[in-house]
Amino acid sequence: MIEVLKGIDLTILPGEMMAVEGASGAGKSTLLHILGTLDRATEGKILFQGNDLLARSESELAEIRNRHIGFVFQFHHLLPEFSAAENTMMPALIQGISREEAGKKAQRILEELGLGDRLPHKPGELSGGEQQRVAVARALMLDPRIILADEPTGNLDTKTGEEVHNRLVQINRDLGITIVVVTHNPALASRMTRRVLLVDGKLVEN
Repeated sequence: MIEVLKGIDLTILPGEMMAVEGASGAGKSTLLHILGTLDRATEGKILFQGNDLLARSESELAEIRNRHIGFVFQFHHLLPEFSAAENTMMPALIQGISREEAGKKAQRILEELGLGDRLPHKPGELSGGEQQRVAVARALMLDPRIILADEPTGNLDTKTGEEVHNRLVQINRDLGITIVVVTHNPALASRMTRRVLLVDGKLVEN
């Protein structure tokens, strides 16, 4: 068994903006996936609102993910056959929220992210920055307590990446949502209120 993370002791406060930095292979994405319950740690504890996530069943973890955690990845993972609005609505529809209610909320979020005129457009009709903003909108759909972003600007040019940076900071300031970003981008990391560095699987405050 390969040990990726070693002795991680990390507290993330509500409303915090934190950047996780480090070289390729340092364990950044693994840490984010464990925080988001996409992967399970082999030992230790992960406490979320006082609950030890390692003691939860897969169905319970899925519910926690859906209700409390929003994800944004380097590649947007939008469904190509659906519009921007439909992609944004998807988490709400999966939770059983009516199409009408989900549609209204998706429209509001997309408008707030500057995409009000792009609702009917499919991903292939959007720019890279617009696609990533739709991914951010989708992450916001169920009012998460935390957004975990894995290299959210890694596939974008500098100007477009800055646009996405600004949106994440705005979301934190306006909504109080905790933001944790894995990034190689020093400009994005500098916008966060806290920076931590992973070196060979060990955590160092930056």
